[in-house]
Amino acid sequence: MSDRVGTARATILGRLRAARPPATSPPSDFDVLARRVFPPGERYPRLRRKMETVHAEFVETTEAEWPSAVIEFLRAERLGTLLYGPSTPAGRRLAQVWPSGAEGDPRLVPYDRPVETMKADLFDRMDAGFTTTRGGIADTGGLILWPSPEEPRLLSLVPPVHIALLREAEIYDTFWQAVRVQKWASAMPPNALLISGPSKTADIEQTLSYGVHGPNRLLVIVVR
Repeated sequence: MSDRVGTARATILGRLRAARPPATSPPSDFDVLARRVFPPGERYPRLRRKMETVHAEFVETTEAEWPSAVIEFLRAERLGTLLYGPSTPAGRRLAQVWPSGAEGDPRLVPYDRPVETMKADLFDRMDAGFTTTRGGIADTGGLILWPSPEEPRLLSLVPPVHIALLREAEIYDTFWQAVRVQKWASAMPPNALLISGPSKTADIEQTLSYGVHGPNRLLVIVVR
């Protein structure tokens, strides 16, 4: 019985395919995106303005001073622990200048173990997580995150505060431009991310709430 059903199904589908003209995809037209260009001096102000409307916070600094900016923010907000990727260039810079452990100083915690062995630390003891970015998007306002074994997704997802490092020179006009310039078609991670602000939802009684599905604060450290 099943063989006859399968044969009948194949016959019907074959007739339908034969009766339908071959489908051709229309050519892609990205002109509207290619024309979406901003003067270089407007990219960062535009990104910041759009991200601040959804509660992102910003600290401007320099290449030499950004590690100190991270430390000072943690001290000012009385955040006791920062989780980071120790094998990234930015992670190594943080470790080099981190305070030696005086009373009241925040503690730098490496994400260097499988998640199964550090769940208690990750979910119960981390005040903030630090990640780098692959740049920003001026058009819509957002950061590009590229999770990897060196900087797992949980760094930006679990701690209540997410601190992200962004270089002004790496802000793109549009997401389309970032994808082309960075050659995403040749290699992508399983989970590329665009982040515009802290986690938010309005699922419950249509009331906007922050921090329900992730960090309730996003601090962008901007290297200018």
